[in-house]
Amino acid sequence: MKSICRLLPLCVLCLLSLDCQPIGPPGGKPDPWLQRQAKAPAGVPSRTPVATKQGGSVSAAALLREVHLKTDMVPRGTYGRKVVRPMTPRYLTIHSTENQSAGAERHALALKRGALRSAKRPGGNRIGYLIWHFTVDDGVAIQHMPTSEQGEHADFDGPGNRYSIGIEMCEQRGNNWQATLDRTAKLTAYLMLRHHIPLRNVVPHYHWPRHGKHPPNKNCPHLLLDHGRPGAKWQAFLRRVNSHYRRLTAPR
Repeated sequence: MKSICRLLPLCVLCLLSLDCQPIGPPGGKPDPWLQRQAKAPAGVPSRTPVATKQGGSVSAAALLREVHLKTDMVPRGTYGRKVVRPMTPRYLTIHSTENQSAGAERHALALKRGALRSAKRPGGNRIGYLIWHFTVDDGVAIQHMPTSEQGEHADFDGPGNRYSIGIEMCEQRGNNWQATLDRTAKLTAYLMLRHHIPLRNVVPHYHWPRHGKHPPNKNCPHLLLDHGRPGAKWQAFLRRVNSHYRRLTAPR
């Protein structure tokens, strides 16, 4: 457990300072929506299996294979999921961990063991734990909770937690940042299509002010912000997301 607690410089610098429908159903069953995408008639944009090479059109299922998505859910009723609040996602919130010692799998383990805590208080963290939907590193993306449930990753009882899917990007030593960034962009593009979320609603953690905190807007994801605010780096990330989204929606 001590080794897991070393994770706490996380967006725990990004998240503790908050205080900082799965893609497939629980149990690893296939997602009916994704199955319908793969079986749709030819000629429907982004709905038939097509070439998967970078830059070409691609099906949703093929893009997920590029993401290398795994499901490792925090059990319902425990830790970050001990209170289940339904959600229809309208936004995608991007974070970075600010943690040099752990990749996606160690973050998944920490969330399942309840190692990432935050003091529960009125106007602050609602459950006493941190939780978000996906963690991404240079080799894998891991889902921790259904996208139909609210997490604790953005702004307490604000719209960031109530209406957004949280994605954490890893920064551990040896991690290939560009690979992590591209994997995150692909996952974001997929989720945009899956949940009908427009690009304008892909936002950094910075976007959600944390009432009672100073400054209210967190410098997160710090590697994609300019002087602590969205600028050229963030716009470049959005262009990358959009390029993958166009792969999904392009006709053959």
